[in-house]
Amino acid sequence: MVDFQCKERYGWEDLIEITRLLRGPGGCPWDAEQTHGSIRRNFLEETYEALDAIDRDDAHDMCEELGDVLMQVALHAQMETERGRFTMADVVNGVAQKLVYRHPHVFGGAMAADNSEQVLANWETLKRREKGQRSTADAIEAVPHTLPALWRAEKIQSKTAKAGFNWDTISGALDKLEEEVRELRQAVENSQDPSAPHGIREEAGDVLFIVSKIAQLSGVDPEDALHRACDKFDARFRLVEEAADKPLTACTEEELVRLWESAKKKLS
Repeated sequence: MVDFQCKERYGWEDLIEITRLLRGPGGCPWDAEQTHGSIRRNFLEETYEALDAIDRDDAHDMCEELGDVLMQVALHAQMETERGRFTMADVVNGVAQKLVYRHPHVFGGAMAADNSEQVLANWETLKRREKGQRSTADAIEAVPHTLPALWRAEKIQSKTAKAGFNWDTISGALDKLEEEVRELRQAVENSQDPSAPHGIREEAGDVLFIVSKIAQLSGVDPEDALHRACDKFDARFRLVEEAADKPLTACTEEELVRLWESAKKKLS
């Protein structure tokens, strides 16, 4: 067996072998006990940490976090190797085949592409053909339900827009937003009704869905827009908390509004 402690630099095959050893006899009890389900959250967390490093353009952290994502891939592939269903080699082979198939303009094929827009159009056509999607409804159904809700909404709306189901101008979407807000207000005002929670949830969802569409029509990523809004709120709230001379629970609504407006001015 290779003495992995003595190696100065590791390669792809080393990662696969280390993962096998960790889950094998005499390996790590924790790694051996894990299942796809038990480390599902880890995969998600590592992915978000990698995205955070990318957003910060931190090369050191990016390198480390991308490695952590690869570790998750290796673990899941090793679990399937043990079950005899597929190996890491199959994973690599599958994605390589996909890249070649969906880039006929590079690797030879009937579909030409002179610009990025045509590349994306070809990619979508080949993807639908590959997955047997005969309609836009099939393509929508294939959008993962595990995506963050705003992201899922954006992907669904993008697919329906390509099929021609779209507003000609953003004003139509804004009118729809006003309609949905009125319905949400009505649901809230009727909150004494036993069925109100369901009604509020439905109407709030409709508002969020149309806001996502307005962002898309404006060329804005709704997920990114909400992240930025969260960051802005965080910065303003920090100033509010620092400026208050007593617990916020002891402040009147007027005092909170004044503190908030002051924070907005400082950060504008």
